[in-house]
Amino acid sequence: MSKTPPTPRPPVILVGVQFPTVSDTEHAADLAELKRLVHTLGYDAVATVSQRRGALATGTVLGKGKLKDLAALTGGPGVVSSGARDRTSKARAKWEAAEEEGTEEAAPEPTGEPPEGADAPVEDEEDFDAEDEETSETGLDASGPRPTMVVVDHELSPSQLRNLEKATGVPVMDRTGVIVDIFHRHARSHEARMQVEIARLSYLAPRLRESSGGSERQQGRGSGDSAVELDRRKIRDRLAELRAGLAAIEKEQDQRRYARREQLRVALVGYTNAGKSSMMRALTGSEVLVADQLFATLDTTVRALHPETRPRVLVSDTVGFIQKLPHDLVASFRSTLDEALEASLLLYVVDASDPTWPAQLEVTRSVLREIGADVVPSKLLLNKCDRLDEAARDALRAEHPEAVLLSAHRPEDVAGLRLDILRFFEASMVEAQLSIPYSSQGRIGEVYEHTTVLAEAYDEHGRKLRVRGLPGAIARLTRAFPAEPTKED
Repeated sequence: MSKTPPTPRPPVILVGVQFPTVSDTEHAADLAELKRLVHTLGYDAVATVSQRRGALATGTVLGKGKLKDLAALTGGPGVVSSGARDRTSKARAKWEAAEEEGTEEAAPEPTGEPPEGADAPVEDEEDFDAEDEETSETGLDASGPRPTMVVVDHELSPSQLRNLEKATGVPVMDRTGVIVDIFHRHARSHEARMQVEIARLSYLAPRLRESSGGSERQQGRGSGDSAVELDRRKIRDRLAELRAGLAAIEKEQDQRRYARREQLRVALVGYTNAGKSSMMRALTGSEVLVADQLFATLDTTVRALHPETRPRVLVSDTVGFIQKLPHDLVASFRSTLDEALEASLLLYVVDASDPTWPAQLEVTRSVLREIGADVVPSKLLLNKCDRLDEAARDALRAEHPEAVLLSAHRPEDVAGLRLDILRFFEASMVEAQLSIPYSSQGRIGEVYEHTTVLAEAYDEHGRKLRVRGLPGAIARLTRAFPAEPTKED
């Protein structure tokens, strides 16, 4: 029985503008990342159009020449029609007729200015690009189907999106829209779906457009609100509802975090697809989703370090970061990022086999800096080192002696990381003597949960324990039971 061939992915064109401060390597990495994003979304990038510019063209992102090159690939007109009716005047008609006939009346001076009262041709100040780069087209088969969409590696304004669609004749998405759609598809938990919907509606609200079927909806007598105004009002109401529901969930999350306040907590943070989920699975033995795609997991997962220790060490896997992460998503996932803020130790996971990992690490640090998590003690994990040769690994060790080189798929590396985590917490632990009367033996489990029991003995009054734990847990237990703190050797 023959297998059904896979459904072909819709072809799209990637568009990127390289600014003077961006190197060729960084620009190529950005476009490669955008290609992976659209692939995660279900499309196939078949061509790339790039241009060097000092800034995005205000109206159409690209200059006029590059815009025509792009439109030639999509089958669009290559120009943006204003949609407004041409203004006519006797002076303009007279001047245009004279231009056609080549009379001296049409061009009174070498300036080529139209006579007073005529509309001057609109000058496109963005057509000239001193550092214009040739359009690059990769993988485009002229005999194949035309690309059905254009994806731009920048966040665009509503007017820029509309203008590009007019010029190319196909739908246009910007980088923010692609990321928001991926988050929307991958959200699983109720909290994640609410967070993503808030970001998605915040992104869509300013991009709503009037339909061609009339500009007003009548509500009783007189003129009613426009369709867009009604839709935006619905979005505002829905956003208020979502934020209220998310606030209730965040309150529950705060209560859970408060209950875990005295437990040892480690948070895995890093760029998307750096291997955080694989590291989470290796450290905790949990069956978290591991997939070779961007933003495969959006929900925060908390599991105990395996094999379990006393006191327990909790490991959390947070949402991944990416270049140009939309601010609405950062704000929506603030409660998720609080896991990093309240952790005792942050493990920065990077893909050491990616040549752009230093820039990816800086993206992670900058986002965590925004929420104040940069003050949390941290350790750098250079993951996927099994993909590097020995010379590359030696270079990393020399450049980053404080980092841990490992692979989440090598058990010996994971075991070494586990010991490093335990040593970190043991360095801040203190010892104490607890005397628990026989009448309070029911609370002995509390001692074993939050401390390591080093020795125990019995007398006529109860159980004597020598324990080791974090200062906060020891202080709470000494208030509950008679205690004699001891000094470490």
